[in-house]
Amino acid sequence: MQLPLPSLASACYPEPMPLLSVSSPFGWLVLHERDGAIVALRWGDSAPSEETPLLCAARDQLAAYFAGQSRRFTLPLAPAGTVFQRRVWKALTEIGFGETRTYGALAQSLGSGPRAVGGACGRNPIPLLIPCHRVIGSGGQLGGYSGQGGLVTKAALLRLEQPGLPPRSPLGGAPPNPPLF
Repeated sequence: MQLPLPSLASACYPEPMPLLSVSSPFGWLVLHERDGAIVALRWGDSAPSEETPLLCAARDQLAAYFAGQSRRFTLPLAPAGTVFQRRVWKALTEIGFGETRTYGALAQSLGSGPRAVGGACGRNPIPLLIPCHRVIGSGGQLGGYSGQGGLVTKAALLRLEQPGLPPRSPLGGAPPNPPLF
């Protein structure tokens, strides 16, 4: 008998916590709150929701972001991870709207290697709010993205923040990891 795998939020926080389903241009997002902070954002189906002031603020800030009316999030975040992962995630929050950093540049600033940074980005429990989509490969390639839709979603998020980017996509015969510039 195979048991279903728990979500990241339930694996890190076994007791129930408030959550809120939010519709987005990329499908349903489910926000998780614990002790007054956002601890996870995952792609998934609409789930039974509990509207707390923090989750409603997160919903409103995400809606403003997707509408192009907001460039930053001002929410308390408390991602669960290793000391190194949390250092990477903090550095990600310092990459401004419309900006990108390479995995290598981020690694150098942290005294680490690009693959370790990529691994921490892939384990980011609060994508979008901790903007791992702003980290790209050294040649302008997208790299990876763990959110629903993968590189298509990453490219769309970067175009949302940088409307002048060409409408390239990893779909439709383009190379599997197209350069952005």
